[in-house]
Amino acid sequence: MHYITITRFARLLVLLAITGVALTPASAVTVFDNDNGPDLPAGCESITAPEGTTLAFHVYAKGSQIYKWNGSSWGFVAPEATLYAESNYFGEVGIHGAGPHWTSKSGSKVKASRVPNTGCRPDPTAIEWILLKQTEATGPGIFGRVTYIQRTNTTGGLAPAEPGTLNEIREIPYTAEYYFYRDTGPANQ
Repeated sequence: MHYITITRFARLLVLLAITGVALTPASAVTVFDNDNGPDLPAGCESITAPEGTTLAFHVYAKGSQIYKWNGSSWGFVAPEATLYAESNYFGEVGIHGAGPHWTSKSGSKVKASRVPNTGCRPDPTAIEWILLKQTEATGPGIFGRVTYIQRTNTTGGLAPAEPGTLNEIREIPYTAEYYFYRDTGPANQ
């Protein structure tokens, strides 16, 4: 019984930290202190978060990459995924969709575009790992001040290998981890 209570309390603390609710003094160690992001394999240096940014949080995504057959190839349409606080896809915190955009359950939203000349594919059977730069951020909450996003640890999501029928839509399952960064400095501390 105590284990269940402690586990639930720990999950609540993680969700509160992700949504930006302050529970500790500013001098306390943050929950997301992991050396400013994921360990990147050789060949993925181009997606390193830029100097002057710090990791705010990261989520686990599970959903689909959507493609449409145009008569000669599969064109990417949009991602559609649910974002979770935990690696076992527990603790839903938001969604990821076309634009691309990420929207938190509290209503904050960030749109981004891929940084040119970035990306790597450690797993040839999965979509690329990429770096994105924020183009718009709205609302208070976890996405309000995000400036960069890394997509890493992908599985699946590649366009189908075989042709389709004209205008056919296919949703290809994928998972990924998204790391969200904020600029450091007086306005963002």
